[in-house]
Amino acid sequence: MPLDDATHRYTLPGATGDWEIVVGLEVHAQVQSNAKLFSGASTEFGASPNTHVSLVDAAMPGMLPVINRHCVEQAVKTGLGLNARINRFSRFDRKNYFYPDLPQGYQISQFQFPIVGEGEIVCERDDGSRFTVGIERLHLEQDAGKSIHDLDPDATYVDLNRSGVALMEIVSRPHVRSPIEAAAYVRTLRTILRYLDTCGGDMEKGQMRADVNVSVCRPGQYEKFRETGDFSHLGTRCEIKNVNSLRFIMQAIEYEARRQIDIIEEGGKIEQQTRLFDANTGVTRAMRSKEEAHDYRYFPDPDLLPLELEESFVETIRVNLPELPEAKRKRFVEVLGLSEYDASVLVADKDRADYFEAVIAKGADGKLSANWVNNELFGRLNKEGLGITDSPASPEQIAGLVGLITSNVISGKIAKEVFEIVWTEGGDPEQIVESRGMKQVTDTGAIEKVVDELIAANPDQAEKVKVKPQTLGWFVGQVMKATGGKANPQAVNEILKKKLGV
Repeated sequence: MPLDDATHRYTLPGATGDWEIVVGLEVHAQVQSNAKLFSGASTEFGASPNTHVSLVDAAMPGMLPVINRHCVEQAVKTGLGLNARINRFSRFDRKNYFYPDLPQGYQISQFQFPIVGEGEIVCERDDGSRFTVGIERLHLEQDAGKSIHDLDPDATYVDLNRSGVALMEIVSRPHVRSPIEAAAYVRTLRTILRYLDTCGGDMEKGQMRADVNVSVCRPGQYEKFRETGDFSHLGTRCEIKNVNSLRFIMQAIEYEARRQIDIIEEGGKIEQQTRLFDANTGVTRAMRSKEEAHDYRYFPDPDLLPLELEESFVETIRVNLPELPEAKRKRFVEVLGLSEYDASVLVADKDRADYFEAVIAKGADGKLSANWVNNELFGRLNKEGLGITDSPASPEQIAGLVGLITSNVISGKIAKEVFEIVWTEGGDPEQIVESRGMKQVTDTGAIEKVVDELIAANPDQAEKVKVKPQTLGWFVGQVMKATGGKANPQAVNEILKKKLGV
């Protein structure tokens, strides 16, 4: 997909000219809560089918929903983390439709009065550039159960463990312009939710999934939409339901955009549809015509009172918000002196950021610690397929290793050897260096002796260095080899330059 580096505008070439993509996303994020939205049933993942189902979840006659206060707090917390307006008044509505795994025959959701209003988040593309995506709303709703079609050729089985689990539906503005931006938006959103601890964000476990709305338009039409707010400047959209990975989101958008372009250029018309993405074939297929709000016959749920939030309730949550990714990134750059790249890599994952903070909490140098965490540690973790929480090397051990380097006890080369010992055998880096005689040689007299011997044995090479100073590296390597890598590199360079007159 062609990309203009200056404007970050993506275009898709067609037979009749270029096209642009417009994407809006509705992300369903499972609320981090031990109990469901309207019942006390467990939300634990992986339980046997239909073992976490209360009478409310099963819609038994006479059972009434009771709102889970913690889920409301989590929604407000998320709204604040998205720089969004918290609505003091919100209401639950019944969204009427039939599905085998929806026992009530309706879903309790929020329609006209959501708990969270407009907000925005700043996202980062792969090249480090940033773009802003507006948030239209966040509302609470209950999840449906799960229909299982592949256990019996003549029957569908239903598991109601997810029925009633609290979801936050986070609806974006159509501000996303490419598959890459869509993935960046969902990744950023997931990171924010994890920092807030309001959603686990594990897409494989169904904790996050996205409905992706895709349309195409000619260059310039999107700008007219942003100026006027008139959706007629954009093409007819199709919604791709329940996409559960970043890779699939990108593939679904790419395929759907090209499908729509082909139809339009052949003289056809895009029908507003709900579609499904087939991960095995990489194509989208029609599921049903897109419903409008009136098709669901929304009306206020008579069993639930409106939510009226006091200012003190919201402010208590606000003052207890954790440091969010963007603020943490800025602090790493401005206070610790990290590069934009290193800071962005660290804050992209909460566990990684927490690990790094634990390292520097022990007094380790920030820049060197970031280098070791981002490169040596995570390179080894990736190589062995481990997560940060499974690391054999603790933050305390990495901090100790960094401290030995900054205090010139060991060189960077020796540090890698110590790291290998820590990784495979464990132990305290300082004790390892002491017991195994791995301390760096800083005695200039000992280093000078080695240098003198090498110069005497290699007069031609010494003359060559005087003519071409850049060849000094050969002598440095020989000194390090002769000292088993223990010589202080800075001292070696200074002594060589002095002895060779360069």
